[in-house]
Amino acid sequence: MAIETTTPVPHRTLITICAMVATLMQALDSTIANVALPYMQGSLSASYDQITWVLTSYITAAAIMTAPVGWLASRFGLKRLFLVSLAGFTITSMLCGIAGSLSEMVLFRILQGMFGAALVPLSQTTMLNLYSAEQRGTAMAVWGMGVMVGPILGPTLGGYLTELYNWRWVFFVNLPFGLGAIAGLALFLPRTEPREGLRFDWFGFGALSMGLAGLQLALDRGETLDWFGSTEVITEAVLAGLGFYLFVVHMCTGKRPLIAPAVFKDRNLSVGLVVMFSVGMVLLAVSALLAPWLQELGNYPVATAGLVMAPRGIGTMAAMLMAGRLVNKVDPRILMAMGILVLAWSLYQMTGWTPAVSVTQMIVNTMIQGAGLGFVFIPLQVIAFATLGPALRTEGTALINLTRNIGSAVGISVTEALLTRNGQIEHSVLAGSATGLNRAFAASPAAEALLPTTAHGAQMLNLLVNNQSQIIAYGDDFMLMMLTSLPMLLLLPLMRWKRTPAAVPVAAME
Repeated sequence: MAIETTTPVPHRTLITICAMVATLMQALDSTIANVALPYMQGSLSASYDQITWVLTSYITAAAIMTAPVGWLASRFGLKRLFLVSLAGFTITSMLCGIAGSLSEMVLFRILQGMFGAALVPLSQTTMLNLYSAEQRGTAMAVWGMGVMVGPILGPTLGGYLTELYNWRWVFFVNLPFGLGAIAGLALFLPRTEPREGLRFDWFGFGALSMGLAGLQLALDRGETLDWFGSTEVITEAVLAGLGFYLFVVHMCTGKRPLIAPAVFKDRNLSVGLVVMFSVGMVLLAVSALLAPWLQELGNYPVATAGLVMAPRGIGTMAAMLMAGRLVNKVDPRILMAMGILVLAWSLYQMTGWTPAVSVTQMIVNTMIQGAGLGFVFIPLQVIAFATLGPALRTEGTALINLTRNIGSAVGISVTEALLTRNGQIEHSVLAGSATGLNRAFAASPAAEALLPTTAHGAQMLNLLVNNQSQIIAYGDDFMLMMLTSLPMLLLLPLMRWKRTPAAVPVAAME
């Protein structure tokens, strides 16, 4: 049970640092291995399809184990669950680093995802409980840096570790931070009493697991298997739909469901879940698009591409700190609206990017985009939990993080699928005009060199057409992300806000 008190918790700053480290570790590992996949592929003797399971297994396991975090925290105590999860995540990170085969790597990544699933919601609950309503904006800004900046800087850090050492250090880097966070939380985090006698909702957990696993597998496998032209993808989609249907029906009719229906009665949190889904789509999808755009179209080296992407994280951090200070002085909905408009503007600018765009323009644009995300994320965290009771706080944090992860998975899959599809469509459209009958080929000697009636000209022309079609396809994806962010504005008036919110637990622990 939560304890209503206004007495500051001893060593609150140290607890905050440890909670933020735990959050950053989990957030980094969602993307840090991306750039190391080609190196893992060679070391583990895996094909391209097989090596992607290193990412899929982690994301799927983390998504499934996020939902029961609220029950686990109540049954075993927040502190105990936090320490076990952090220790398990650190140990499995080391096991991933020493894996000698693909099967070992996938198994250890599944375990790493299972242990890591609880880290973000538990750290967020800890921060919400430690700080008063007046201090919560700043607290969420500090905590949010790990959640938002981790996935953005993950590819950059992973690229440097892989280039300077080898891909195994992508996992070994967690050891010192994990040990430090475990020691700090074990010494200073207040102990919480477990609630004996709580029964686990196995049916609800099984239905939700089937839904999440089916959805994640369908999204990951769809692009390579031609989506619903594949029996496997159809089966996974049917299982996903059936799992979610059974879970919702059971949640509404069961006596003690895995997730209490009361959590959805809070309008702020319910609207916040929808907004967070959109934020999740944009957050990782744009990062996933930027990396290949810079390397394949911009022809930037890996290290340079990482440096160009880094300012996005800097903009996010700066905006988070600013929003954390303003959130108690300005209506959070106004800050969110400003962030959404800034985000949409930056995405619109990216729809016109070509390889000729300057590095300065890219850095400024991505930094502004990061600032827009920061101004949405922090006020959303504050207002989403402003009216939610302390007893439902852990379930609420688990749900909002689960929604963000699902949004990220959907965003990445949709943008990658459209990138491939639109690239092929644009290639056929442009190639239709590039025939030997086109008089433009006689306009100059340079144009004549591209004449498709010659072998050399056909090859050069195909490369040029492919490059132009990819530029258009990337622009279409950035436009889709812009259109995804704008509807968030329509949801803001549905959220309630009081300038002086009621007192909430300061030292409460679920």
